[in-house]
Amino acid sequence: MADFMGMMKKAAELQSKMQEMQAELDTVEVEGASGGGVVKVTLSGKGDLKGVKIDESLLKPDDKEIIEDLLVTAHADAKKKVETVMAEKMKALTGGLPLPGGFKLPFG
Repeated sequence: MADFMGMMKKAAELQSKMQEMQAELDTVEVEGASGGGVVKVTLSGKGDLKGVKIDESLLKPDDKEIIEDLLVTAHADAKKKVETVMAEKMKALTGGLPLPGGFKLPFG
């Protein structure tokens, strides 16, 4: 029974740490880029799009499709970076223990 109580205590600690990490995600921002940096997007740690920057050299009517494609690519780049940051934070949080199969993170 002592093992069960210890597990419950650790689960409560993990839940508290996850809540702290969720709050921290609101302050984390990553930038993704494409086209050699002419298109950049900024995402929150939760993956919300916070900003878009487009170099003036791209602002020509004939380049509309190129800009749209570059935005998608920049967003994908930023999303990968968010996932990497989250994986590192989760690894630190769980002490490197693998998560059980089917365990879904409350973000991402």
